Amino acid sequence: MTPEAAAARLLDARRTGRPFAAAPDDGPENEAAALAAQALVAAEVGAVGAFKTGRKAPGAAPIMAPIFARDVHATGAALAGGRLRGVELEVAFRLERPAPDARDPDFEAKLRAAVVALPAIEIIESRLDDMEAAGAHWKLADNQMNGALVLGAPLADWSGLALARPALGLSIAGDVVQAGPTDAPGGDLFATFAAFVRRVGGHCGGLRPGVAVITGSLTGMRFTVAGAAVEGRIDGLGAVSCRFA
Repeated sequence: MTPEAAAARLLDARRTGRPFAAAPDDGPENEAAALAAQALVAAEVGAVGAFKTGRKAPGAAPIMAPIFARDVHATGAALAGGRLRGVELEVAFRLERPAPDARDPDFEAKLRAAVVALPAIEIIESRLDDMEAAGAHWKLADNQMNGALVLGAPLADWSGLALARPALGLSIAGDVVQAGPTDAPGGDLFATFAAFVRRVGGHCGGLRPGVAVITGSLTGMRFTVAGAAVEGRIDGLGAVSCRFA
């Protein structure tokens, strides 16, 4: 399937609110086609306010998926209920000034000085009827199943934050679903973020000051329902919450 055809199906699902059945052999043929579909959807939907990234192992290429500005919320937000949704607790980094040139020998040190860290809750909601059956390229084209993003307060001095094994807590509807130190996916989360900055270029508008990047789920996807409150905390970083109307 061409990127244009994949984007048309995804846009129709966004307009109608009806997910569609998809399979690996009827979707984008490779990663490049999936990223092209992302860009075509973004051109129709509107401004990108954040990105999601992550990787399964240190040194692996990071994923890239846009999050639309209209779907980025501050902590305490009340979000629409509706379909069963997933939530994930993550660490985000937000540019406060332009990123340094990736070719700069001091790139990572300068990048550290240019960002703040924030606790984040990602809401997972797919345009695909069965996310797993659809396959990796459809999931990537579908913005890696992003539905919304909730950001906590920024922390300017995050030098003491544990980025390979942060301690955290996540509760849903008053029940603690995860607590304690957790291995970060792909190793050090800032290293994952830096790899994303090196890769993103101008994709979906590129990374600009004010745009946050979430760096991979620390909790796996946990399901919630309408009416539930979600509360997360990351030791050394702070708390973030939302509720589903």
